[in-house]
Amino acid sequence: MERLRKVWRGRTMTFGVPLLLYLVGGSFGLREFAQIRYDVHKLHGKVDPALKEKLKQNNVTLESEYKKLEKSDLNNWENIRGPQLGEDSRTVQKQRREAARLKAE
Repeated sequence: MERLRKVWRGRTMTFGVPLLLYLVGGSFGLREFAQIRYDVHKLHGKVDPALKEKLKQNNVTLESEYKKLEKSDLNNWENIRGPQLGEDSRTVQKQRREAARLKAE
């Protein structure tokens, strides 16, 4: 009886067994939550047939996008500064227009 009491109060029973229970129980719990996630995705993941047809008709390819980029002029651009956190965007735009007007004169 004394030996059983000593084992029960030991470090293994105090810290080791609860840790193992949390690890094993946690893995089973996570598995169940992950399965719920996949089940919901399977139910709500069905795509409307009309939308599927619309997506099939959209013929955007990498080559067509590359041709659009080739047509645009990427060498002549101007860096436009946006408003900072404390600034009003309208005030910044007004200042930029004023500076551009004075620069043109």
